[in-house]
Amino acid sequence: MKDEKRDKKAGGKSGAKDKLKAKAYEKELRRLQAELCQLQEWVKATGQRIIVVFEGRDAAGKGGTIKAITERVSPRVFRLVALPAPSDREKTQMYMQRYLAHFPAAGEVVIFDRSWYNRAGVEHVLGFCTPEQHRRFLELCPTFERWVVDSGIRLCKYWLEVGPEEQKKRFQARIDDPLRQWKLSPTDLESRRRWYDYSLARDMMLAATDTKHAPWHVVRSDDKKRARLNCIAHFLSQIPYKRVPREKVRPVERSRKRAYDDETPMKRRRWIPEVY
Repeated sequence: MKDEKRDKKAGGKSGAKDKLKAKAYEKELRRLQAELCQLQEWVKATGQRIIVVFEGRDAAGKGGTIKAITERVSPRVFRLVALPAPSDREKTQMYMQRYLAHFPAAGEVVIFDRSWYNRAGVEHVLGFCTPEQHRRFLELCPTFERWVVDSGIRLCKYWLEVGPEEQKKRFQARIDDPLRQWKLSPTDLESRRRWYDYSLARDMMLAATDTKHAPWHVVRSDDKKRARLNCIAHFLSQIPYKRVPREKVRPVERSRKRAYDDETPMKRRRWIPEVY
């Protein structure tokens, strides 16, 4: 009886967790982001090359997770790649070709918000590729990723999984909120109707491409905050980074000698109204 009461307080489901308070979330996120900054220094100092692939159902929280990873680090080290639909020219290229152009050089972490796995998901479900192209992708992708890993690139792949009811709530929030409506596309809405088609495509993809050299890591994302923290913590655990000592920087004083009047010319410039 006590267990049932505890489960109800936790959200009505056995094993459910209390809602993560904003203050606790922010504190832990800041700690993890500080570790990401340490990782960044190690990547630059050692010339590491890292690729992080984010895939998942529509509205699974990929964008928020990526933002949590990148908001405190340098965009010159952590590069985000979110490619649009291929152009007519790109459609005639080798499928992987346009992704290879964005692969990391030494000292870079490249995050793919959607990736070559479009072929295993949306392209397959919505008929943007042929069944033969889909089959060949699943067959050749592990070999391609073996080549990537053998070249010295660290490859981390994350699949964010959200439940149908939570996805419905997030879609409705996008419909109701004008600040989120840009996130809603026709393919997003179609994904609701084709939920089970996407489930089958997901399972085929994981079965074919979850390999020892490039494994998939699944993130439960019904709770966005916990998903972000769990994903960052796991990513940090996958990279053997070490703290890189940095020289202590002291503020530099402006020269006391006034060689040039840099204030008077600015008085004649067009300053915007200070409304706030």
